[in-house]
Amino acid sequence: MKIWHVNILTLFPGMFPGLLGQSLSGKALEKGLWSFNAIDIRAFATGNHKAVDDTPFGGGAGMVMRPDVIEKAFLSLPQPGRKIYLSPRGKPLTQNLVKELAATSVLTLLCGRYEGVDQRVLDVYGFEEISIGDYVLSGGEPAAVILMDACIRLLPGVMGNEDTPTEESFSQGLLEYPHYTRPADWTDASGGVHSVPEVLKSGNHAEIAKWRREHAEILTRTRRPDLLKD
Repeated sequence: MKIWHVNILTLFPGMFPGLLGQSLSGKALEKGLWSFNAIDIRAFATGNHKAVDDTPFGGGAGMVMRPDVIEKAFLSLPQPGRKIYLSPRGKPLTQNLVKELAATSVLTLLCGRYEGVDQRVLDVYGFEEISIGDYVLSGGEPAAVILMDACIRLLPGVMGNEDTPTEESFSQGLLEYPHYTRPADWTDASGGVHSVPEVLKSGNHAEIAKWRREHAEILTRTRRPDLLKD
């Protein structure tokens, strides 16, 4: 079995594995189901100050990461695989894209800082840009963690129940149906009593599947109508 591997080009290698060293992803890392290499971009800078950024041509606020320093860090990789720059202007990270990336044996994630990276290094080395949402972070590292977490849980042997990924939000074009567990009748702190829908206690798997599908469609129509096909 081929191990899923991620190269991470970052100014803060100590941020990895971070959250990915815990829970399912952490156990999978210990089992050798995936691996990573966090490369410190600053280690490839020269000069007394090890500068990795400079002012932007054309003026403007902030600093831009230099292409020559990023290139040296990138070229140190023996096998870069699929190259991704985490950027708010990139294409959205969807569940379908996550499946595609999880099936790709090697990824290289470039984490920008400041105002971003020089466009030329992205163009020369063919980095595709991916966004985790319509907002701006202080750097690409949190986005890299999110992308990796979404992929790792889909790797063979990571999740206990192999059916779980197929029932979750976005896996079938719908948001996930509501979940309930014990107690069957729960009394909240203010005295209100809340019962689990009877159909879920019936043992009738066909009716349960029907109920879940209906409620997944209701939630999707209410909260994310853009996911529904015409």
